[in-house]
Amino acid sequence: MKILYAIQGTGNGHLSRARDIIPILQEFCQCDILVSGTQCDVELDVPVKYRLKGLSFWFGKSGGVDIWKTLSKSNLWNFKREIDSLKVEDYDLVINDFEPVSAWACKKKNVPCISLSHQGALFSDKVPVPAERDVIGRFILKNYAPADTRIGFHFNAYDDFIFTPVIRKQVRDCKTEEQDYFTVYLPAYDDKHLVETLSLFGDYNWHIFSKHTTKSYQTDNIWVRKITNDEFVADMAKSSGVLCGAGFETPAEALYLNKKLMVIPMKGQYEQQCNAAALEMMGVPVIKNLHPSQFEIISNWLESDEKVKVDFPDQTRKIIRKIFEIKVQSVIWQNYYDLNCQLEM
Repeated sequence: MKILYAIQGTGNGHLSRARDIIPILQEFCQCDILVSGTQCDVELDVPVKYRLKGLSFWFGKSGGVDIWKTLSKSNLWNFKREIDSLKVEDYDLVINDFEPVSAWACKKKNVPCISLSHQGALFSDKVPVPAERDVIGRFILKNYAPADTRIGFHFNAYDDFIFTPVIRKQVRDCKTEEQDYFTVYLPAYDDKHLVETLSLFGDYNWHIFSKHTTKSYQTDNIWVRKITNDEFVADMAKSSGVLCGAGFETPAEALYLNKKLMVIPMKGQYEQQCNAAALEMMGVPVIKNLHPSQFEIISNWLESDEKVKVDFPDQTRKIIRKIFEIKVQSVIWQNYYDLNCQLEM
């Protein structure tokens, strides 16, 4: 069987998860890799056959998506050209982690496509959602990367097609400590904003991992570092706690490492608003931004010893097996349908 595994390259979570999924896929089949999008700090350690521009969301520097930069860098003509030229028909199956080019190519050319993503879980009406409705955000989620079947990941198994997070082996193998600092990853804020705010909490040490710096520097109680995968994981494993966006992988890994966690959902990002709703139900503190109105909540979190306990077993192989079961069943039903059509003729 020949499979295309297509991965969204905006942010780090999709590629981080793929690092553990790809070796298992390669045990079952011939597997080509496609990555589209930008703004990722994680590299795969396997050959990537297709690197496409796709459609990317660009992070801003004040807590949200940079809408104007996202629109200005979006080339819909190129997106259509990539869809038309991608030969998904050469594959028996496309496994898609919220990657739009292959998803729309499959829809256009009637090639089987299974979504294997955190976003897939958000299609269940059993998952927590924010109190405020986001019609545009929901529309984007439903239409960005269409699929025939969805297998989702979330902080809890809210539905029968939802699994708990894939925690990569690198994180599972970490030796944890509690040293005197907090790890920070808020890519939607620039360094200046973060340093100005966190310096007000001068009794605590902060390690900021930044997308917006080209070199490390230190000022008083704050160390700003360019983000690399290995350094970030090692730093998080030895921290007293983690302050990060309400993405999926980083909060999941922090919880798995039994770290005190606080999240700030990105403005204009529906998925992060949903994640924040789920985390808040679990007992994780959620703040809207780094405005002074939130400082009391931050102080209470820093002084608290409360941690949220989770159980994230290693189910990756089980999930991959489920994908192949879905594929085999679809082939059986298609053959049954074709045979009946022939008998009726």
